[in-house]
This record gives sequence, C-alpha cells and structure tokens, in this order.
Amino acid sequence: MKKLIAVLMAGAMAFSLAACGNKSAEQSDAGNDKTESISGVVNTDGSTSMADVMAAFQESFEGENSGVTVNYSGTGSGSGIKNVLAGTVDIGLASRALTDEEKAEGAVENIVALDGVAIVINPENTVTSLTVEQIAQIYNGTITNWSELGGADAEIAVIGRDAASGTRGAFEEIVGVEDACKYTNEYESTGEVIGSVAGNPNAIGYASLSAVDKTVTAVAVDGVTPSEATVADGTYKIQRPFVMVTKEGVELSDAAQAFLDWAMSADAADEVEAAGCVSPNA
Repeated sequence: MKKLIAVLMAGAMAFSLAACGNKSAEQSDAGNDKTESISGVVNTDGSTSMADVMAAFQESFEGENSGVTVNYSGTGSGSGIKNVLAGTVDIGLASRALTDEEKAEGAVENIVALDGVAIVINPENTVTSLTVEQIAQIYNGTITNWSELGGADAEIAVIGRDAASGTRGAFEEIVGVEDACKYTNEYESTGEVIGSVAGNPNAIGYASLSAVDKTVTAVAVDGVTPSEATVADGTYKIQRPFVMVTKEGVELSDAAQAFLDWAMSADAADEVEAAGCVSPNA
C-alpha cells in the first residue's frame, strides 16, 4: 500500500513539474515575441534622387512594423552625409559612392540599390543618342549648339544640379568633367531639373533614371538606352549606387538597425525594383 501511495505521489509531482515547465515555456515564448517587436522613429536625410526608393521602403517596412516610423528629408547627398556624421540623423542618404575623405571621417557605405543617371532632353529635340565624349563636351562648353550634334541650330541650355547633389557628383566623375562644367542653370532637386528640361526645347540635363517621366526623353549613351536591364548588366555606363550612410562606431537604435538590415537584404528587392532601380540582392 505504501508503495502504491509513493508511486501516485511521484506521478503527481511529475505532472505538476511538467505543467510548470509548459507555463514557463509559454511565458518565455511570450517574452521572445515581445523582444522581437520593435518600435521607434528612424530619421533619414539626404539624396533627393532616392525619394522614390525611400517612399517604397517606408510603405513596406512600416506596414510590416507598425511600431516604427521612418522619416525622410530630401536635402541632397552632401547634406545627408554631413548630418549623419554630426549625429543629427540616424541614416544619411547618398546617390553616389562615398569619397575616401568621407570614409576617413567615419562614414560607412551601405549600398541598397543601383541607379542609372539618365541624360535627358526635351521631347521636341531630334537628337536620340550621344557618346560619353559628346556629353562631356556639352558640359565643359566645347559643344554649344545642337547643330554640332545633328540637331536644330539652337544654343544648348546646360542644366545641372547644385554642388551638394550626389547625382551631380556621380555624373561629373563618370563623364570626366569634375570642376569643369559650364552650367546655364543649377537646381537643388531632381524634379526641378526634369521640369526645366521639359519646359525648354533646347535644354539638356541629367537625372536619376527612376525619376524620368514622359515629359522628357532619355537619350542613348554610346548606343545603349538606359533601363533597369542595362544598368544591371553594366552596359549602360553612367550609373551609380544608392547608399545608406551610417557612422563607424555609432550604435543604431533597434528600429534604425532593423530598417537598415531590411533595406540591405533581399526582402527589399521588390521595393527597389518598383522604384525603377536595380537591387544588388536581386
């Protein structure tokens, strides 16, 4: 009889321990779920050319993470890099590769997309293709009239971005006209360049491929039309990276780190492509 009682008591204790164990596991799982959820504000600032990519990123990431708000301010690549180095934003945005000097100051380059820099003209212009050399000659003032390129007898209005622009930096470096451009007008945003060229039959400008719309025409460069496919395979020569910039040694908030990790992953590839760019993770 005593043996039977001992067996029953042992069984009861085992059941009690198992129940407690299950309860602890459930509590642990709940704690893990709580840990995995993120919340907070992520402040980003920089390239206006990245506006479409950032809009797609914001909508998708915030949709998956309701506790996170991603703010975007388009002030130009140079400003974005300076602000992240100064610690006034979480992530800077640059539509060009970082310089050695910027990297020496602690800027870290995180490439989230590749983008073509389209050479745009007014739809009334009959010129359809230019070489890199001809583009350089237009921007450095060697070629000044469209008739020299098979177009109308009209002076070329040379449109570009302001000095803080990543698009300008990338364009001038690739084409080989750094510090040599003779601009008719300079603008602070991609939209202003597009608008200026759309309103002037004799204008030429450069803009992010993702921003090109039906109001302007993107010419072929060395016989290659800019597109997502020609940027991806490297045949379109005037292209640059879209970069999220962080500062070396500075720990991001959980929300900012999660956003950066997601933007750098294959999970963001659809959003990059929807914005007209090429994902390095596609």
